Amino acid sequence: MRRVRLQYISHQTQEHSYLDGIRMALEGGCRWVQLRMKGEPRPDDDSMALALEAQRLCREHDAVFIIDDDVALVKAIHADGVHLGKRDISIEAARKILGKQYIIGGTANTFDDVKAHYEAGADYIGCGPFRFTTTKKGLSPVLGLEGYRRIVEQMHTEGINIPIVAIGGITEQDVTAIMQTGVSGIAVSGAVLNADNPTEAMRRMGELTN
Repeated sequence: MRRVRLQYISHQTQEHSYLDGIRMALEGGCRWVQLRMKGEPRPDDDSMALALEAQRLCREHDAVFIIDDDVALVKAIHADGVHLGKRDISIEAARKILGKQYIIGGTANTFDDVKAHYEAGADYIGCGPFRFTTTKKGLSPVLGLEGYRRIVEQMHTEGINIPIVAIGGITEQDVTAIMQTGVSGIAVSGAVLNADNPTEAMRRMGELTN
């Protein structure tokens, strides 16, 4: 799996669509995109069309393209992989469907979550939330900097080596301190899409993670 320090997770606002955000993130240098389509259910053909266009944009920029939750859609369009939340299909079940050639990520809030995903064969962990965020419902307890330090230390103690991506309410001002905790990278959403210039915001955060 290609190492990527900065990930963009899609959402939409009154000003910007899912595809607008993905396009601006890619133009700002992001090379890992997760298509997350939350909110009102949409017809399968709408989801397919959106995913195919997002994938086209990612391939134009040589970026990894991950889809949130939807294993069937990932397999149907040959996306790069899937990200699974705590209430989604298990990593083991997803691996049986997708095989080894697809990336599978899992959501974690504790070291026990990380260990379970690692043992189940996940390729990376989305760990959070760093702080409260309005782009995701049903949040687990916030971790803060100390939470990431503690999890990374426990991983080292038990010899667990898997990329850990910090997520949840992260702003540009947080990036340097979070990276210093030992995590592999960060994932952002609102900090980019709500910025005055999303493309430049992504570019600045990319520089901070390198």
